[in-house]
Amino acid sequence: MMMSPWNQTTNSPFSKPQWSQHEDTPPQNSLIGSLVREEGHIYSLAASGDLLYTGSDSKNIRVWKNLQEYCGFKSNSGLVKAIIISGQKIFTGHQDGKIRVWKVSLKNPSIHKRAGTLPTLKDIFKSSIKPSNYVEVRKHRTALWIKHSDAVSCLSLSPDKTYLYSASWDRTVKVWRIADSKCLESITSHEDAVNAVVCGNDGIVFSGSADGTVKVWRREPRGKATKHVMVKQLLKQECAVTALAIDSTGSMVYCGASDGLVNFWERDKQFEHGGVLKGHKLAVLCLASAGNLVFSGSADKTICVWKRDGVIHTCISVLTGHDGPVKCLAVEQDRESDARGDQRWILYSGSLDKSVKVWSVSEIMQVQHRMSESMQVQHRMTSMTSEGDSIPSESDSSYSSSRAGNNKRN
Repeated sequence: MMMSPWNQTTNSPFSKPQWSQHEDTPPQNSLIGSLVREEGHIYSLAASGDLLYTGSDSKNIRVWKNLQEYCGFKSNSGLVKAIIISGQKIFTGHQDGKIRVWKVSLKNPSIHKRAGTLPTLKDIFKSSIKPSNYVEVRKHRTALWIKHSDAVSCLSLSPDKTYLYSASWDRTVKVWRIADSKCLESITSHEDAVNAVVCGNDGIVFSGSADGTVKVWRREPRGKATKHVMVKQLLKQECAVTALAIDSTGSMVYCGASDGLVNFWERDKQFEHGGVLKGHKLAVLCLASAGNLVFSGSADKTICVWKRDGVIHTCISVLTGHDGPVKCLAVEQDRESDARGDQRWILYSGSLDKSVKVWSVSEIMQVQHRMSESMQVQHRMTSMTSEGDSIPSESDSSYSSSRAGNNKRN
């Protein structure tokens, strides 16, 4: 009998932890398990309860339950760059520019059936009749405005689960109404590939691009449609913006970039620049937040865990173990730790080393002396250029001097 390529030398797809399995709790900020995928590089993760969805360049979406292989489904084409879970629906964004919709079977939750594609064939047909629905996407090439003409780089769901936002390398952010799968708006937002989009509260949306900008948009209802108005540009810099995240309270927005820095802004202060987190030597490729923690994954193969106290952020741990760039993160609450009174999170990290690693992370601060000296963020006013660029201090030992990444697309 042939073993699944997802299995390693043991029956479990996850390697055995180094500590004794008889321990009630794993060590603080430690590796629980690791999965080496033979199918391809890991580009996307999504977690919900005890389920973990993983996407790769093999076009497969695998589902894991309690760290065991549960089921899987495959798209016809297109590397899986983004996954969003919304109840019984799963949305996947692909390299081929399509957004695919999947439904979980009510009779058998391990079965995922293809429910359609965004935009729907019906909407494509209706839109194609009008010449005004075509826009120029490249020189001498036009396409329907409701379709992405390049890779879908990111997906984000509005807090009320009414709207789905898709960012693309075609320089647009598209707004979809989930109830009827209609594309309501295409926001021509940036001058280069849009690498990240994230939804905040009260109709606020953030977009980050390879053009080095982070923009704030406000959703305004216009009859049955919507219109997004740019409220503010938070950042304009030479290096590409690669990732965005909002903290659990919605009061902070974080931006990762190809220079290895994480900038953040305070919403309560009209998005005033709050500071810079300096913990990586290479580009930040992904961000996630949970509770009072912020996680940043990097091309330097590490994950920094930041503890937030007001606007002060301290790096309480650096997770190492990946042999390639950390491309995606997902985090879920550790319910068992809550019962013990120890607030912990389960952090999933996907890498271009073809592995998914699972970590147990605690909010209890245990900072090594050298780490607190070199990595605690100094929240001082940074010098500002006339264009509003935030210039980190060159004297900071944790600042990466490489200002621009070789690859601006994330």
